Amino acid sequence: MKKALEYIRSDYHRYYGGGGGNNSLTIKIILLALIARNHCFTYIFWMRLAKARKPISLIARSKLRRLQKKYGIQIPYTTQIGYGFYIGHGVGIVVNGRTKIGNNVNISQFLSIGSNKGTPATIGDNVYIGPHVSIVEDVKIGDKATIGAGAVVVKDVPAGSTVAGNPAKAISDRTHPKYIQNKKPNKSNNSLHITRYSNKQLSRRINQLVCYGLFEFI
Repeated sequence: MKKALEYIRSDYHRYYGGGGGNNSLTIKIILLALIARNHCFTYIFWMRLAKARKPISLIARSKLRRLQKKYGIQIPYTTQIGYGFYIGHGVGIVVNGRTKIGNNVNISQFLSIGSNKGTPATIGDNVYIGPHVSIVEDVKIGDKATIGAGAVVVKDVPAGSTVAGNPAKAISDRTHPKYIQNKKPNKSNNSLHITRYSNKQLSRRINQLVCYGLFEFI
C-alpha cells in the first residue's frame, strides 16, 4: 500500500501540482479520485491500487474494469509504469501490458502501443506522446523524446528528438519540456510521513474510503 500511495502522490502532482507527504493530503487525493472529477486521474488511481494487497486490489480491479468499458482505456494494471504518469483526454487508449513506461510520461487520446510478438515498446523518462499515435513492436523511445500527433512509430526514437509522420521520422533534435508540466517531486518529498496516524491506522482509513467509494461513486 505504501508503494502504491507514493506512485499516486506523484500522479496527483502531475495533474494538480503539490504532493507533499502528509496524511490529510493522502485522504484528499483519495476523495478526489472517488468523486472522479477527472476520469483520467481516477483511472490511474485505481490502476495503481490494483497492485496493492487484498482486499484493496480486488476492489480496485473491479473498478478498473468498469472504467475500461466506460472510457475505452485499456492500460492493464500489470503494465510497468514509473512515477508521474499523465493521461490527457483519456479515451480510446490501448497499451500492451508488457510495455515499460518511465517517469513523467504523457500519453494522449487514441494511442495504441502493441506487439504481435509479445515484445512491446520501452519508453523512457519525460516523454510526450501526442494523440492518434501508434507504437509498434519492441521499439525504444529515449528520454525527453516527443512524438507528434498521428505518428506511426516502427523504429527507435533517439533521446531528445521529435518525430512525426507515417512512418515516424525525426523532424527536430530539440526537446519540448513545456509539454511535461509538474514533474514528479524528488523522492525525498514524495515519501510518506506518518504524523497523525500510525501505518496501521492510516491503512484502515484508506480501506474504509476506498470501499465506500466503490459502492457510492460507481
